[in-house]
Amino acid sequence: MKKLIALSVMALLSLGLGAGAAYAEDYGKQKVVYHVNVDDEKQLKATLGNIQNHINAVGKENIDLRVVMHGPGVQLLQIANKNPDFQDKISNLKRQGVHFNVCNNTLVGKKIDYKTDLYDVSKEDIVPSGVAELAALQSKGFSYVKP
Repeated sequence: MKKLIALSVMALLSLGLGAGAAYAEDYGKQKVVYHVNVDDEKQLKATLGNIQNHINAVGKENIDLRVVMHGPGVQLLQIANKNPDFQDKISNLKRQGVHFNVCNNTLVGKKIDYKTDLYDVSKEDIVPSGVAELAALQSKGFSYVKP
């Protein structure tokens, strides 16, 4: 009887593990753009957590993830410029292949110098228009996420 119970438990565990593995595989390859246009620090921190959770669920090898910031959303990188916790989160996401794009219209309109006012931004990270970039990425098959 003990042997039968042990075999039943093992069978149930293997079914559960198999179902979990199959469930994770259902996500497949993904192209995703996160739209950030808020300046609430708590919400921005939560967004970085959502992005990491997304990568954890899909696998960094299965996702092409972009973060497009415009208007007040550029605050994410302004906060990071002075906040080591935000710096760590952003750097970790970049190491996993996440691209952070900044709207040039916002930089010009708010007189922001990306070299001194934003955390870890290069010229290649700047897009002419954040909203146009969102539309262009969606037309290329990126799913839109607004956290």
